[in-house]
Amino acid sequence: MAKSKHSLFWFRRDLRFEDNRGLTEALKSNDTIIPIFIFDSMILERLKSPTDLRVQFLHQTIAEMKKKLNDLGSDLLVFHGKPLEILESLHKEYQLNQIFTNHDYEPYPQKRDADVQAWAKSSQIEFHTFKDQVIFEKSEVLTDQKKPYTVYTPYKKKWLAQLNSESFKSFESEKLTSQFFKSAKPQKLITMESIGFKETEFTYPGQDVSTSTLKNYADDRNFPYLEKGTSHLGLHLRFGTLSIRKMAALAQKNSDIWLSELIWREFFMQILWHFPKVTNSSFRPAFEKVAWRDDKEDFKKWCDGKTGYPLVDAGMRELNQTGYMHNRVRMVTASFLTKHLLMHWFKGERYFASLLLDYELSANNGNWQWAAGTGCDAAPYFRIFNPETQLEKFDPDLKYVKKWVPEFGTSAYPKPMIDHKEARDRCLKAFDLALKGKTDT
Repeated sequence: MAKSKHSLFWFRRDLRFEDNRGLTEALKSNDTIIPIFIFDSMILERLKSPTDLRVQFLHQTIAEMKKKLNDLGSDLLVFHGKPLEILESLHKEYQLNQIFTNHDYEPYPQKRDADVQAWAKSSQIEFHTFKDQVIFEKSEVLTDQKKPYTVYTPYKKKWLAQLNSESFKSFESEKLTSQFFKSAKPQKLITMESIGFKETEFTYPGQDVSTSTLKNYADDRNFPYLEKGTSHLGLHLRFGTLSIRKMAALAQKNSDIWLSELIWREFFMQILWHFPKVTNSSFRPAFEKVAWRDDKEDFKKWCDGKTGYPLVDAGMRELNQTGYMHNRVRMVTASFLTKHLLMHWFKGERYFASLLLDYELSANNGNWQWAAGTGCDAAPYFRIFNPETQLEKFDPDLKYVKKWVPEFGTSAYPKPMIDHKEARDRCLKAFDLALKGKTDT
């Protein structure tokens, strides 16, 4: 019996037809390619809100992609469930030859892909994955001793040194669409309601970033009241609606500082790859011994933006309402929870994970541990942001604060829940004791 000429391309964190590495490899094969997307029930079940804005973004993006293929006489098949079960069902229907997709570096996707690969091998299906969401991955940037970097600056230097003419090379996947299977009748897209979520009227940030924003990025990036001070492209990089190769090439031409932010993203990805324990444990084990507080009332005040520190409160309210928070303010709010309130970074990391549109496990985890002083950072643990001086420096006219905390300056606004000096002294003592192997205070 002749081998099937049907193969799958499985879209995941690469939701675009343009410059898609794995898709290019699939469409260059001699097979007819069936493109699919799976709303992974194992991931969706972890989400707490029925109006999770990230699911809606995925649904809207998939709808747009599906329409593009329908216009070409093809279709994007969309499913909801456990990926392995869905792939098994598709194999029964099409007798698949190959499955193509792009790498994912987080712990659950790694296990999922290992299970799929084992099943594919037993079913005589070739399973191919490719690098697409980073410039350098896994162990491509190592020390001279062939070990992973655990400090950013030397990693960045090696990353930049390894760049060459191939680093930003685009893949012409959009020019190969004739290889997609032909659909006599497009499959109806599953609804948000059918996967357990509700639609909202939320408007997402666009994919365009102006050259002026990038050229002024070094000067403007720390001021949260500037609407165009940053790129707002985190969401699109998270789900691959933009090519990292094109964005890095754009950064190289216009902003060394913005390029540095993209390198930070890859630094934290390789940290997660080499040290998966960081997902729920401090990179530096000694700081697990800190006498972390667990005060539900204080934590709620922080979550709700009612700490009495206006920059912290503005940031938390912006996050709660929009799924976004300016990066400078993320550092201040994270420092406040871990240093002023002396609560374990994992609590804050999980809260951000539940709301951030651009949530990426590696970056969220890495930045929280950076703020807490428990991560891979050359700076000492006693870096503690003063939220009052941060406000004076980066929102001197209170434009950002007044937007998100309208009651600031009135009797309705709470007094600071803890004095900065008192909090700093308590934090330094707790961290110092932990380093000495003591947990009592």
